[in-house]
Amino acid sequence: MSTAIQEFKQLPVSERIQIVEDLWDTIADDPSAIGLTPAHIEELDRRLDALEALPEAGTPWNVARERIFASL
Repeated sequence: MSTAIQEFKQLPVSERIQIVEDLWDTIADDPSAIGLTPAHIEELDRRLDALEALPEAGTPWNVARERIFASL
């Protein structure tokens, strides 16, 4: 295990969580660096085609969100 990881393990959990959040923010600032795999692109295209073919089959976000929160 690297020395940096050993040092991080000595920090309080709250500080480690903050470091993870800060690190994630640096990744989220440049999503193009991650890219999509060909499989992801294919799946997104398939879903877009399905939506365009039958738009009424989808569920509006506000309805889906209510269902999700009701199930929690």
